[in-house]
Amino acid sequence: MPHRRQMIGAFLISASLLLASSLAPGQTSSRSVTAAQINGVYRYLRNDFRILALGHNKLKIQFNGEWMTRGGYPNIGEAIGEATIAGNAATFIPGDTTKCKITLTFLGNNKMVVTQEGLDAECGFGHNVMASGTYRRVKAGKPKFIPIPQ
Repeated sequence: MPHRRQMIGAFLISASLLLASSLAPGQTSSRSVTAAQINGVYRYLRNDFRILALGHNKLKIQFNGEWMTRGGYPNIGEAIGEATIAGNAATFIPGDTTKCKITLTFLGNNKMVVTQEGLDAECGFGHNVMASGTYRRVKAGKPKFIPIPQ
């Protein structure tokens, strides 16, 4: 029965490839998320995002980032504004930047993956402050937004 073994082998290889492609990093899903699933405060290292669903595919976003120098002095990065959400991925352009785009992908289980396109300075952040990372929601519900000095 070599023919049957070849068919089973081909099936297992196909199934493995399909599974691997469905788990590719950075891949987003088109599934929608609710305000209750995303509203809150998310943390990664010294960074946090505060997110509030506004309706009509809009989110209010605040990013507070920090990177400590060897001397123990913080470099900070802050941004506040609106993001557009489609499915489970939101796009946030900080302030009036033109070379910075931050994508927030909501994964469920209170996790959010953030990718930043653009350097720290291009996003208006301090030296070495980056938004990228896997964040965990530490507080659900409507977040308190922190006033950012001008």
